[in-house]
Amino acid sequence: MTPGSNLPLPAVRVAVDVAAPVRLDVSGLLLTADGKVRSDDDFIFYNQPSGPGVTYRSGGGSAPDAIVVDTASVPAGIEKIVVTASPDATGQTFQGVEPTATVRNADDGSVLASFTPPRLGAETALVVMEVYLRGGAWKVRAVGQGYANGLAGIATDFGVTVDEEPATATPAPPAPVATPADPRVAPPAPTAPAAPPAPTAPTTPGRISLDKGRVSLRKNETVSLVKAGRPLLSRVKMGLGWEPAYRGKDIDLDASVIAYGPQRNHLDSCYFGKLSILDGAIKHSGDNLTGEGEGDDEVIVVDLGRIPPEATGLVFTVNSFTGQKFTEVAKAYCRLVDAATDEELVRFDLTGAEPQTGVMMAKLIKQFTGEWEMTALGDFVKSRTVRGMVKPASQAL
Repeated sequence: MTPGSNLPLPAVRVAVDVAAPVRLDVSGLLLTADGKVRSDDDFIFYNQPSGPGVTYRSGGGSAPDAIVVDTASVPAGIEKIVVTASPDATGQTFQGVEPTATVRNADDGSVLASFTPPRLGAETALVVMEVYLRGGAWKVRAVGQGYANGLAGIATDFGVTVDEEPATATPAPPAPVATPADPRVAPPAPTAPAAPPAPTAPTTPGRISLDKGRVSLRKNETVSLVKAGRPLLSRVKMGLGWEPAYRGKDIDLDASVIAYGPQRNHLDSCYFGKLSILDGAIKHSGDNLTGEGEGDDEVIVVDLGRIPPEATGLVFTVNSFTGQKFTEVAKAYCRLVDAATDEELVRFDLTGAEPQTGVMMAKLIKQFTGEWEMTALGDFVKSRTVRGMVKPASQAL
C-alpha cells in the first residue's frame, strides 16, 4: 500500500503488526466520530492490553508486536482504530529505521496488505495504519503520519490523559511564608496548561491525474495512471535517457526494471542481459553503450494488461556498469509513453546528481482497485549492476 490508499477487509478479525530493525512500542486507540477516545480505557498498549474488540499482542521480542481488531466486537460508536508505533529507546527517531506494517487475517495468519511509510526522519512516533468503518463495511487505510513528540503526542492528540514525567529544570526558589489573605485582592488566575506540540505534517506525497494531459513530476510526486475515470490498462513505454556531462565523452549506463510481489519479494529483473520477463509482459529494447543521440537511450515496454496478479510493484533503475558516477551525467530523465499513440504521459527530469553509480528513477505500484500509480524517486545507490539494486529498490516500494 501507499500513503492514503485503502482497501476493504475480507476478514472479521485482523491483526496489524509493525516490524522494524529496532524494538517498537505498538498501540491502538479506539476513536469515535469526532476522532477522540471515549476515555483512557480506549488506549490499548502493553500496560493495558485489552479493550472492547481490540487487543495488544506482544511478539515476545522474537516477533513484531501487533494490534488485533475483532470488527464484530467493536462497540457501537467506535468508527476507527488507529495503530501507532514508536521506538522503544528513549529519544530515538525513525531516521534510518524503516517500519513495515502488515495486515493479516488474525485467524489463519494470511497476509492481506502491507505498508512502509516513506521518507521518515525526526519523527519519534507514527500513526501507521487505521482500521475504519465506512458505509457499514470495515476497511484499512495506510496513513504514515509522523509526530515529533513521541507516543505522548499521539495519545494527547486523540484525547488520552497523559501523565508527563516531572521536569528536571533548576528548582524554583522557596515560596515565601504565607500571610493571611487580603479579601480585597482577588487570587491570581491559574496558569493554563501548555497545549501539546502539534504533530508533524503527514508524509503523504501529492497525487496528480492524467485528465489534464501530460504530467511533469518532481521528486516524490505521484501520478495515478487513470484517464477519464478509467485505469490505463494498455501498453506503455518507459523511456530512459541521459547525456554525458562533458562533451565528447561516452558514458555507458544500463536501464532496468525490477518486478516485485505484494510483500516486496523479488520476482524478476529485466535488463540488457534478460530482455523479457513475466511471460513477455515487460520487454527491454537492448543496451545503449554511449548515451549519444536524441531521444530515449533505452526503452522498456510494459503491457499493464498482461502483468500477472502476483506482480504489484515495478522499480525502474539506471546503473553505470563501467563505474562512472552520476555527477558525470547530464539530462538524465525517464518518461512514460502510451505505446499505441506515442503520446508522452508522464516525465521526470533528474535535476540533481550524487557521486554514485546507481539511481532509482521511478516506481509503478498497482493499487487494490487495479489502477497503477507512478512515483518519481530520484534516489541514488552505490551499485553498478541491477543485482545490487534489488534490495534498495524493494525498500523504496
